Amino acid sequence: MKVYLLKDIEKVGIAGEIITVSDGYAKNFLLPRKLGLEVTGSNADFFQKRAKTIEHRKEVIESVTSMLSEQIKNLSFTIKKKLHDNNKLYASINPADIVDLLATKNIKISKSQVIFDKSIKEAGTYPITIKLSSKLQPQMTLKVVGLTEK
Repeated sequence: MKVYLLKDIEKVGIAGEIITVSDGYAKNFLLPRKLGLEVTGSNADFFQKRAKTIEHRKEVIESVTSMLSEQIKNLSFTIKKKLHDNNKLYASINPADIVDLLATKNIKISKSQVIFDKSIKEAGTYPITIKLSSKLQPQMTLKVVGLTEK
């Protein structure tokens, strides 16, 4: 049975795609949960045109995302924070701090897109990964230094 997917389904397909699945899977899982619509002879042309439109949108989004990835790769930030005597931070660096730093460069991302290799709790230089998509994950550099008080 041919089904037009309304939502992304892991290991099956992405929204806007026309896939072929077994009748039982479509009737018992996809259609009752409103994850897809059955493609019949009368509505096949409509779904074909809709799939092409969605494919075009994905290409545009992909090109914008790749440009954003190139911007992020070239970035390096320095954060000044209060340190203990042993070079440890009073408060660790969190994803919200990274989102705020990127916002100063007009790059808008969510906290869930920021990936740390390990938590940042002391001064030093760290690679920060920004997950733009499953394929595009550029890294930027973050340098944490002590705040000199006068």
